[in-house]
Amino acid sequence: MVSGTPKTEFGAPDFSKSGVIIGVDEAGRGPLAGPVVAGAVVLCKSPPEGLADSKALSPKKRARLDLEIRESCAWAVGVIEPPQIDEINILQATFQAMTDATARLCAALAERGIETINEVIIDGNMTPAGRRDGWRWPARSIVGGDGIEPAISAASIVAKEWRDRIMIEAAQKYPEYGWERNKGYGSAAHMEALRKHGPTPLHRYSFAPVAQASLL
Repeated sequence: MVSGTPKTEFGAPDFSKSGVIIGVDEAGRGPLAGPVVAGAVVLCKSPPEGLADSKALSPKKRARLDLEIRESCAWAVGVIEPPQIDEINILQATFQAMTDATARLCAALAERGIETINEVIIDGNMTPAGRRDGWRWPARSIVGGDGIEPAISAASIVAKEWRDRIMIEAAQKYPEYGWERNKGYGSAAHMEALRKHGPTPLHRYSFAPVAQASLL
């Protein structure tokens, strides 16, 4: 599955070796099934036009921007699967995904001679700093950052598209739940399938609707 291959890649970036700013965002905190995914992006000097919060973009435009970001920028993803979400809770899993994505990107940057991370800017009101082992970079949270900071917007797009591909692929194995449409969120069709078929290994058993369905 796509979820088993989180990646770090460079397109054709042109960075200052004096330091970079990394944008980070996540996708998939709320669904009942599937992983939580974080994206980390360093924009090139001429980033794609039209970057915005992934939720505000049409699917077609989001998919186009995702390709442009991955072709022209440095990026990485972190993927935390449902069993670990159940083990450490969704907030900590989100912080772990952010930590994994940032660590992968920083390692790749270091290979290119870029070792100074000026700042990691993260959408929301909290960062993994002091909350997750392994986080070691200067971090700043920005409420609504995915709509106002291009690097965070790019990270939100990469994370959203990566997770959507995971759920579309998973839907082929578990077609009853409609994941190609609802991406694991608790839509009416998804909830009905849970009641009828019960949860799958990709469901988050620590989430109340799934826990309740497992008892039926």
